[in-house]
Amino acid sequence: MSTSAGHLIVKTLEAHGVSRVYAVPGESYLDVLDGLHDAGIHTVVTRHEGGAGFMALAEGRLGSVPGIAMVTRGPGAANAMIAIHTAWQDATAMVLFVGLIPLADRGRDSFQEFSLEGWFSTTAKGVFVLDDEHQAGDLVARALRLATTGRPGPVVVGLPEDVLVRMTDSPVPAVHPLPEAAPGAAGLRTLATMLSAAQRPAIIVGGDGWDADTSGALADFAVAAHVPVLADWRAYDAIDHDSPAYAGWLGYGRAERTVAALNDADLLVFIGCTRSDVLSEGYKSALDTPTIVVSNDAELIGHAGRIDAHLGVSPAEFVAALPAGYSLSGTRGAQWMEGLRTEQLAFTRPGPDGGTGVDLGVAFEALEAALDADRIITYGAGNATLWGHRYLSHHGPRSLVGPRNGAMGLSVPAAVAASIMHPGRLVVAICGDGDFFMNAQELAVSFAHGGTPLIIVVDNGIFGTIVAHQQQHYPQRPSGTAMENPNFAQWIQSFGGHGEFVESTADFAPALERALASGLPAVLHLKTDPSTMGPGTVAHRAEANA
Repeated sequence: MSTSAGHLIVKTLEAHGVSRVYAVPGESYLDVLDGLHDAGIHTVVTRHEGGAGFMALAEGRLGSVPGIAMVTRGPGAANAMIAIHTAWQDATAMVLFVGLIPLADRGRDSFQEFSLEGWFSTTAKGVFVLDDEHQAGDLVARALRLATTGRPGPVVVGLPEDVLVRMTDSPVPAVHPLPEAAPGAAGLRTLATMLSAAQRPAIIVGGDGWDADTSGALADFAVAAHVPVLADWRAYDAIDHDSPAYAGWLGYGRAERTVAALNDADLLVFIGCTRSDVLSEGYKSALDTPTIVVSNDAELIGHAGRIDAHLGVSPAEFVAALPAGYSLSGTRGAQWMEGLRTEQLAFTRPGPDGGTGVDLGVAFEALEAALDADRIITYGAGNATLWGHRYLSHHGPRSLVGPRNGAMGLSVPAAVAASIMHPGRLVVAICGDGDFFMNAQELAVSFAHGGTPLIIVVDNGIFGTIVAHQQQHYPQRPSGTAMENPNFAQWIQSFGGHGEFVESTADFAPALERALASGLPAVLHLKTDPSTMGPGTVAHRAEANA
């Protein structure tokens, strides 16, 4: 039976288990939108292409299939670029569909014409253009597969508007299973030999694709083998924070002891991640330490330093093949693991920060106590997130979305997408005032699709991370880092949501209780001291306010 290429694209997405697409509509892909009209796919219309891309990224990180975003040509594709860059550096599976000009207009500088390959080829796993309507289904299937296999990442597919309306008899392609693998015997023997001999080994977990069984099994193995587990930057949900093996995270805002542990270790086992820039303190830490890497990325993109063995499998395939942990403990006692665990618990014990306005140390202690164990937390970028990283816990995989590449504006669209995906779970976004207003408009999408995220906005009136750098390199010369904010509580109230402006620490817990009880999308606007640059720290007032 003949169908249009645009409708075949939609049918292929359905066959591959896609439940939602995030889109800003455009005349360049009207036939795909028409195909979605009768499909079992939920079309989430967003307010900005960057928001659509970030929602698709959140879907890819929290779900089991790549997230899907759809935008139009030229300006629409430009706005979506930030999500593609984030998905590339974060190794998150997503597919961006971009409507394009008709084939006959190509190369004439026609309205909104641009080079899809030129824009995206250096920051995507693949860039394809549908020039043959008969290949529509196969191209989509290829893009979904490529986004998922090996090192996950974004794939971009261009859709010329005239090709989409052409008819084809091509069938919906079959869904092929992803390749299965098991770690080779030689790699497992190397692991067993090195781990049994090590006195201070450490496991570092990260990346996407973890599930509850894999996470739990690895935690049990680590405890039995007396191996502490550290997490990569903004990948803290790969292991339950209540595990006796969990010893904290590496990257920005981490405890000094975790960096010391990385350098003190005599064996490092990376699972699902690599010794990358942020994790290694700018390629400075533990580069010569004996290292085993477990990753199905054949190129090990981003890895620096020594590699003694590379097991090219996923975390699930690796953990399933592990022997009992006690069999690889050698002569190693539990003191190394237990010492790091004790220090991590001390590091995450909240305390007052001091300063004026809302004391975030106290506020985040109340927030941690109020949240359900299965909460999903999303983050933006900036110093405001450090309180969440330090004081909010995770108890299962796929419960955290944050930009590992430091992209601002992710927190709100990620929270909106998470709340739509998981209507029965509490979703909380942690963001600064700068991050919040980059994509705050996407909260409107929550009202249209039943999401009820809670947004915590830390308002210090500055771009805090940049101010910290200015204080270090250009003291007493603030420039280009201050901002004036509206009342965000009144802003969300104008949508019909719940909003409260909180100026004192004592007012936070009651406001939080009311927000959680409201059953509405909610914003708590916290006014804080700009001299409080991180958990437990208050900078000199004159320096901060100069």
